[in-house]
Amino acid sequence: MFRVRAARSRTTLLAAGAAAGVMVLAGCGGGDTGSSSGDTQFVQGTGQVTTVPEGKRKAVPDISGETVDGGELKLSSYRGKIVVLNVWGSWCAPCRAEAPHLAKVAKETEDKGVQFIGINTRDLDKANAKAFERTYGIDYPSLYDPSGKQILRFPENSLSPQTIPSTLVLDRNGKIAVRALKELGEEDLRAMLKPLTAEK
Repeated sequence: MFRVRAARSRTTLLAAGAAAGVMVLAGCGGGDTGSSSGDTQFVQGTGQVTTVPEGKRKAVPDISGETVDGGELKLSSYRGKIVVLNVWGSWCAPCRAEAPHLAKVAKETEDKGVQFIGINTRDLDKANAKAFERTYGIDYPSLYDPSGKQILRFPENSLSPQTIPSTLVLDRNGKIAVRALKELGEEDLRAMLKPLTAEK
């Protein structure tokens, strides 16, 4: 009897562990649910791109700190530019899928006053983040934010450490013009940036 109970307990524990693993893996996906409430579980992105009218845009904090490559970055240094702020991790499959598109559009739009910046999160070893940047030709800087502290400084319902990848596009005044809770392709990025590059 004891052996049967022990076997059942092990089976239950294994099933619970597998379910938890699936929830964590789903955290860097692009499904139908989402959250920016700051809870502690990973969630899927909503798959939505939200555009904010000019008069209703919220300012972002002036985040700053060390970059993946050991430099220093201050967000306010890019005021006057359109900033594409992408949250990523080397461990995240959708981040790997969208990285070549981000790298390509970053080069295409550089002369239009657009600056791409990454926020690398949950990579406890910088070597993994550096390898990611080399692999996908990421030339723009990324803040190194393994604990997600920088992300938590953003206004509620804008960025969440649990929804990865996610991207904000800031207008030239440093305010949130677009939020994407999904893996982005080249056409997504171009469509997000086109109206902003036309703004004066």
